[in-house]
Amino acid sequence: MISRRLFLGATATALATPVIGQLAAGSASAATPQRFTLNLVNNSGSATAYAYVVGLSGNRPLFVRRDGSSYYPPSPGAPVTPLGEDPSIPLGGPGSSTTVSIPRMYGARIYVVTGQKLNFFVNPGPHIVHPSFLNPADPNINKNWTFAEFTFNEAELFANISYVDFVAAPLGLSLRSLSGRVETVPGLPAGALDGICSALQAQASREGSAWNQLIQKGPDGRNLRAMSAHYKASAFANYLGGYIDQCWSKYAGTNLVVDTQSGPGRLTGRVSGGVLRFANGEAFTKPSTADVFSCDSGPFSLAGASDVRKAIIPRLAAALNRTTLLSNPNQPHGEVASNFYRNAATNHYARIVHERLPDNRGYAFPYDDVSPGPDFSGATRSGDPGTLTVDVKRLR
Repeated sequence: MISRRLFLGATATALATPVIGQLAAGSASAATPQRFTLNLVNNSGSATAYAYVVGLSGNRPLFVRRDGSSYYPPSPGAPVTPLGEDPSIPLGGPGSSTTVSIPRMYGARIYVVTGQKLNFFVNPGPHIVHPSFLNPADPNINKNWTFAEFTFNEAELFANISYVDFVAAPLGLSLRSLSGRVETVPGLPAGALDGICSALQAQASREGSAWNQLIQKGPDGRNLRAMSAHYKASAFANYLGGYIDQCWSKYAGTNLVVDTQSGPGRLTGRVSGGVLRFANGEAFTKPSTADVFSCDSGPFSLAGASDVRKAIIPRLAAALNRTTLLSNPNQPHGEVASNFYRNAATNHYARIVHERLPDNRGYAFPYDDVSPGPDFSGATRSGDPGTLTVDVKRLR
C-alpha cells in the first residue's frame, strides 16, 4: 500500500527547486486499468479556472494535456526555463465538469487555479519547478491555487487531500471504482479559509504567540492561504519544549510501547540519559519544536534510517503533534480523535484544520495517517479505479 509519506518533500519551497524528480515510484503487484478518468467540477464560483496534472512516468516528468496525451518537457540548457508549451486544462464555467483521461504516473499533483494561469518552469535534468507559496519572487505567489496528490501504478490509484503545506481554496475527492465502490473525502467546506485564519489569529492573541504569522494575504488584503507551522518554525522556538520535557521525564520512569504495525511489532522504550532508547537499539534524542512540526528533522530525519526506525518515527511524531504521547504510553493504540490537541501548547494549525473537516479526515501534518484503525488522513485508493472526481470549491 502507498502512503502519502512518498510525497514528503514534494512541494517546491523555492522557485528554482526541483522536486518531483526526487520521488520514487511505488511497487506494483496487480493490474489496474491503463487509465482512469479525472473529473474536475468547477464549484469555485469563477468563470476562469484551470487545472494542471503533473507527475512522473519512468523517472521522467510529464504533464497531461487536455486531450489525455502526455507532454514530456525536455531538459533545458539553463535553470528556471519556461515550459515549451502551455499544459493548462481549461475548466468550464461555474457548476460544469471537465473530464481528462489520465495515464499511469506517480508522485503526481492536480493543481487548480482561478482567475489566471499558473507558471511552471523546468530545470536541467529535467526537473519541474512547481509553484511556490514561500518565494516572494515566484510569479504564482499571489494567485489563488491549490492541489491534490495522487499516484497511479499497476497496483492502485492512491489520492489524497493535503494540508501539510497550506490551506487555500478547498477541494473534495470522490473515487468511483469500476466495480461500483465509491470512496469520498469531502475535505474542507467552501469558504473555510477565513474561519481558519480567524482561529489562528485568536490563538495568537490568547497566547501572544506566532500562529497569526501563518496567514498569507493577497494584494487585496484578503486571506489567500494559511501555512503549516513548520514553515515558520523559528517563530515558535521552544513552543512545545515544556510538553516534550514532560514526556521525556515520564518515560524515564515508565515504559513507552510503540507498535510499528509491521514486522517488528511492538517495541518498548525508556528514557535514559535524556535519550529515548528502544529494546532493538534505536535511540531518539529529545526533539525540538521544529522537529515535531516538520516530522523530518533532528531525531525524526529519515536520512540513513533503518526500516524499524522509519516505523517508529511516524508514531512518535504523530503523538507529539497531537500531544497524546504524555497521556498514552501505548502508541498508537487507544488513540481517538477526541483526545487530540488537548494540551494548551499543541499543533494548533492541525487542530484548527481538523475541527473544520466534516469527517475529520485530511493530512494536517505528514504523519496524520498514523492510526490504530480509523482513518484521519483523507486518502482514498482503488485497485480498479474508474473516475476520480475533484470538487473545486470557493476560496470564500
